[in-house]
Amino acid sequence: MSIMNTPPQVAQLSDLQLLSTVLGRPVTKRPTSLAALCGVSPSTVLSDCTSEWDQHIERPVKFTLDCARELFSRALRESLSQNRAAFCQPDAIKTFFQLRLAGKAYEVFCVMFLDSQNRLIACEDLFTGTLTQTSVYPREVVKRAFELNAACVVFSHNHPSGSPQPSRADENLTQTLKASLALVDVRVLDHIIVGEGSTFSMTEQGLL
Repeated sequence: MSIMNTPPQVAQLSDLQLLSTVLGRPVTKRPTSLAALCGVSPSTVLSDCTSEWDQHIERPVKFTLDCARELFSRALRESLSQNRAAFCQPDAIKTFFQLRLAGKAYEVFCVMFLDSQNRLIACEDLFTGTLTQTSVYPREVVKRAFELNAACVVFSHNHPSGSPQPSRADENLTQTLKASLALVDVRVLDHIIVGEGSTFSMTEQGLL
C-alpha cells in the first residue's frame, strides 16, 4: 500500500479545485508557483504571485496550506513510528523528508533514528548551514545515535539550489558517517537528498 494512496476522485481534481476545497472558498486563478505556495520550493511566495494573489489574501492562504502540510507530515511521522513495513517503501521516506526539508532557503542535515525493528525513534535536524553547504560532524552523529540507542539511521539533507544530485563531498561524507557508525553497530540505510520537486536516494543508486 502506498503512503500516497490518493483516492481517484481526489486525484482527478484540478489544481484550482483542490485549492478551492482546501481553502474553503472559490479560487479562480492559479498562482504563479504552486510549489512555492505549498512550501515545497525555496521561492519566496509573495514575490511569485499573480496580481490576484495579493498580500491580503496570500498570508492567510499560506498559513492554511502550511497547517495542512504540517498535519500530513505529523500523520506520516506517526505512521512511520508504528509501521515497520513503511520502511520497505522508499517513497514513504522520500515523502517524509520532502515535507520536512523542501522549501528551506538553507541546507539542513537531518537524521532519522530507527530501532532494531525499523521503527522511528526520532527524526532530528542535527546541523544547519548556508545556501550551498553544511558542516556535519560525525562524532556528534555517533553520539546522538548512541544516546537514542538507535540500530539504524537514514540521513537526508536538502539542496536549496534545486538539483538533488549529490556532490562528491556528499558521497564522501556519507561514507565517512557509515564507517564511523559501523564502529558502534549502527547501520546506515540511506541518504536522501531533497531538491526542488524531486529526491535522490543513494541506496537506490548503489552509492551505499
